[in-house]
Amino acid sequence: MLSKKLIDFCKKNGWWFDDSSSDYELELQKIGISLSSDFGEFYLHVEDGPTFIHNGKEIYQICWFSKNTDFESNIKSAQAALGLKPEHIPLDSFEGEFGYFYNIKNGTVTEISLGQSLEKFTAGNLQPQWKNFNDFMESYFELE
Repeated sequence: MLSKKLIDFCKKNGWWFDDSSSDYELELQKIGISLSSDFGEFYLHVEDGPTFIHNGKEIYQICWFSKNTDFESNIKSAQAALGLKPEHIPLDSFEGEFGYFYNIKNGTVTEISLGQSLEKFTAGNLQPQWKNFNDFMESYFELE
């Protein structure tokens, strides 16, 4: 569940929509995301175009990308190139050789870079930096 702090921030910026799009619901289901998860709730109700940009870092509006690009191919390409498990989906384009990845199985978010040992990450030894998507978004938007 999203925090009041994050929802209020999104409303203040004009990004919050009370009604969710049935198209976006289908897109989340297509990539294996629960609509009732904080990830699902965020992407069903928050939009500012195809991406969100904060302090020079850009993350996808996942539903928009899934609907309007070959996002499934993008996911598979990132997983193959970085040796990631199928449950990790990219939240950005991995520019600057670092990126954020959401774990659809346990809801955590991890930032990885090419400077890290990807063997540790793929073996499950690298600890996620955020225990849930809401915490990640509060950190991303510097709401903490």
